[in-house]
Amino acid sequence: MSSSLSPDLRRRTGGHNVRVIFSEDQIAQRVAELGAEITEAYPDGELLVLGLLKGSFIFLSDLVRRIDRPLHVDFLVASSYGAGKVSSGTVRLLYDPETPLAGKHILLVEDIIDSGRTMKCLVELLAARNPASLAICSLLDKQLLPEPLPALRWTGFPAPPAFLVGYGLDHAEDYRHLPYIGDLIDG
Repeated sequence: MSSSLSPDLRRRTGGHNVRVIFSEDQIAQRVAELGAEITEAYPDGELLVLGLLKGSFIFLSDLVRRIDRPLHVDFLVASSYGAGKVSSGTVRLLYDPETPLAGKHILLVEDIIDSGRTMKCLVELLAARNPASLAICSLLDKQLLPEPLPALRWTGFPAPPAFLVGYGLDHAEDYRHLPYIGDLIDG
């Protein structure tokens, strides 16, 4: 994608340079494909879609509207970044889902798999609650792990080795509102 933004999109970034990596149209098309794949994978049983906040909220919202079957939605909040651009390695669970997980098909929705530390911790926590199945759908995967997470079943896009913002991804709570995913060149 072109690195030059329209004046309106440049205004949205607070004047910072963000190079578009995945456009709004590319994201919408891939989310529709993921929704169809997930619908096919869960023909019956109780499906609980757990969004990992805050980064997944836009992706989760678009994704659940593309899953053509009954489902429930709940959330987890975990923190490992703070205001930095690199995971601290310390995962803090700030909000636990209120919905009972036992016997349900759990789909954990994440914005990006980076170091994998957060996901490994969450998968262990959720698996201990005896779901019928547990899978991860991540919009992006930086593919930094020597071996993929066993529960990672769906990925929207492989992510480049850049600090990505937009479509829910942030830097110090900025840029989540951008309709595309971009590389934060300055900021």
